[in-house]
Amino acid sequence: MEHRIADSLKILTEADKEACETVRISENEPLSGKKRLFIESYGCQMNYSDSEIVASVMRDAGFATTSDVNNADLIFLNTCAIRDNAEQKVRKRLKQLNLLKKQRPGTLIGILGCMAERVKAQLLDEEKMVDIVTGPDAYRDLPRLVDEAETGQKGVNVFLSREETYADISPIRLNSNGVTALISIMRGCDNMCSFCVVPFTRGRERSRDPYSIIKEAEDLFKEGYREVTLLGQNVDSYKWQPEAGTGSNEGIVNFARLLELVAQVSPELRVRFSTSHPKDITDEVLYTIKKYDNICKYIHLPAQSGNSRVLELMNRTYTREWYMERIDSIRRILGEDCGVSHDMIAGFCTETEEEHQDSMSLMTYANFDFGYMFAYSERPGTLAAKKFKDDIPEDVKKRRLAEIIEVQQRISLIRNQRMIGTIQKVLVEGPSKRSDNDLSGRSDNNKVVVFPRENFRKGEYVDVLITECSPATLKGKAVSEVAV
Repeated sequence: MEHRIADSLKILTEADKEACETVRISENEPLSGKKRLFIESYGCQMNYSDSEIVASVMRDAGFATTSDVNNADLIFLNTCAIRDNAEQKVRKRLKQLNLLKKQRPGTLIGILGCMAERVKAQLLDEEKMVDIVTGPDAYRDLPRLVDEAETGQKGVNVFLSREETYADISPIRLNSNGVTALISIMRGCDNMCSFCVVPFTRGRERSRDPYSIIKEAEDLFKEGYREVTLLGQNVDSYKWQPEAGTGSNEGIVNFARLLELVAQVSPELRVRFSTSHPKDITDEVLYTIKKYDNICKYIHLPAQSGNSRVLELMNRTYTREWYMERIDSIRRILGEDCGVSHDMIAGFCTETEEEHQDSMSLMTYANFDFGYMFAYSERPGTLAAKKFKDDIPEDVKKRRLAEIIEVQQRISLIRNQRMIGTIQKVLVEGPSKRSDNDLSGRSDNNKVVVFPRENFRKGEYVDVLITECSPATLKGKAVSEVAV
């Protein structure tokens, strides 16, 4: 998952990304007389979205949210299991919270999400640091689990579902800027990439009813939001059809059609999506993006490696040549200025120096605007852990990762320099992180743009002439305001 994680820095190492992704999701003040819930989220955008669902479930159960962990009656950590570093960060945080619990007897601590699914026994039995363990498909059961934990029992539900999409739950938009919002369109993943734990922690892929998605987008627009991001582990494989015997005349809705339906909510509502899979992204999707001005010209297309042999070991089910053809199609249909980002893994099992060079040459060929780059981290239970030896020394992984980052920094600067002198339509998300005198937002192709505040406000579209840049940010000045 991509742009919301670190708007100020698009080139991230593993440690950097995890630090950026640790976010406390809360409202300003708890409601009087209610128990107080504190949620802290780690990992991908799907976890942010899930925390908003959890907050809604717990609000209905009588809990208000708080921004102060010291005042919480119930503390949830919504966790990530994608890398060992992420899990170690959560374990360290649990130790801190258990010290707090000793000072405030009766406080309950729960682990949610992917790490809960993967290491539930250790968390409950060996380390005894949590009262509640809940997998990504069991959030409706949280009120019951909390009741159990309040009696001194352990509240546990990590069963995976083939049906759960939380389509009928209206998320509470916590820690929101009031302009951009996430909409989960599907859950789980059927791809079995050999390095990835997601199929084991989030279960099989299932798509959400498109009408509930459209309704959520409509409601957000009425509330003043001006951008939605459609979320899924692999959005391009979104596929929904009515159940037999429902009497519906609607046929199959694929991702291209869903994109179109959401874009039609209003031309003033920007639409983004994440994440695409190179094997599934179609020209139909690309032409749908081209057709609608409010579907952002930006695609996150994880590569993971630039070498076909390594891609086969990763079970990515495409080759270097296939990936390059998809890049060619994006540039042909959407133009050279379409933003494209990637994921890249350095030092996967048996990767040679020549294969490492293939990854860097693919980056140069694709002209990625930015990327999320990591040294390979073996995850227990994955196909790679079972089949391959993690045989690349850590110092070699780190050196290869540094080289990949250096290549991306160079390309990012060049891609941003080509924007100088152009006018970009920017959706204002709020003040700049460095100065309240400046505003910050993103262009259509997902570049962070900073410009003087003047009289512009959050949620407005502003035409900005780009005058300078860094590898991560564009800077400029407003030349006109585009009516919203």
